[in-house]
Amino acid sequence: MLSPEEIERLARYLLPELSAEHIHVTHVRRFHGGASRETYGLDLMADGKPLGLIVRRDPADSLIDTERALEFAAYRSFDGSSVPVPKAISLCEDPSILGSPFFVMERIEGGQAESAFNAEAYGEHKAAIGQQFFSHLGSIAALVAATSPLAAVTGMPDPASVAQAQLDHWEAIIAADAMEPQPIVAAAIRWLKRTPCPAPQQLSVVHGDYRNGNVLHDTKGKIIAVLDWEMAHIGDALEDLAWAMDPMWNLQDASGKAAGLIPVEEAIALWEANSGLTFDPKAFAWWEMFATVKGIGIWLSAAKAFVSGKNDDPILGFSGIFPLAAANLTLAKRLGGQA
Repeated sequence: MLSPEEIERLARYLLPELSAEHIHVTHVRRFHGGASRETYGLDLMADGKPLGLIVRRDPADSLIDTERALEFAAYRSFDGSSVPVPKAISLCEDPSILGSPFFVMERIEGGQAESAFNAEAYGEHKAAIGQQFFSHLGSIAALVAATSPLAAVTGMPDPASVAQAQLDHWEAIIAADAMEPQPIVAAAIRWLKRTPCPAPQQLSVVHGDYRNGNVLHDTKGKIIAVLDWEMAHIGDALEDLAWAMDPMWNLQDASGKAAGLIPVEEAIALWEANSGLTFDPKAFAWWEMFATVKGIGIWLSAAKAFVSGKNDDPILGFSGIFPLAAANLTLAKRLGGQA
């Protein structure tokens, strides 16, 4: 939790950022569940007017080592677009304010996030949410990546190298964070290495963690915000589609629906219509295998951070148990089908 001294320093920092003469923070609460940054909700009065903000602070350790400037730029990339995102207000790299770098964005009021493991998520609005979910994902892919604020931070990669770069990145994380042998994911990595991935049709902004737990809805069937852009990068839009459709995020649905929401064929059609891209089954099969490998990298990092005592957020402890076992089972089934 933020200390009284940190809250006072934050209020002083926000004065010029909000063009205010006086700021009084009335309430602070921490939102647990964020795997890469500490997330706080702030209620404050700015020159007598109520305002709600979100502060995302770098923790001592996290599931994912990311640059806050990258996440901030990702939000900025979709400001004013058809993809609903909170407005990014300020990025602070100075650790003297809160002890580590952070950024501030507006708080979307009245939104609800759902657990990826809640079979009753979205209720009667599942189909409507699913249609928006995959339409927004297509719109993310449709953005001209080269002129985005994100590209200004990351640069534009070689299209032919994006798949290998992502595989190298997550293979290194698995090697560094696994606390015991991981034979199933090692076999999946070997499959990915010997199976060429077609180059992307175009370079797109990739959210990196687009799943039904990272959107807010209004409980009436409308998605009002896409959150958690900390793994955003420029790459192949099929990476996002495969991650969104990974069995981990299917809301315990056994019928095979995409993200547990709508039929796969409908999801792909919506993604194509909004992205302007064509679904490539061969490339998707590669990214589908990769998605679960990447998930295992995240769960292993979670387990290591929790066991080492560097981060006591309970979601990290949970992530290293059930999601890790479930992802290994998914990989084993896929590898068996490749034999």
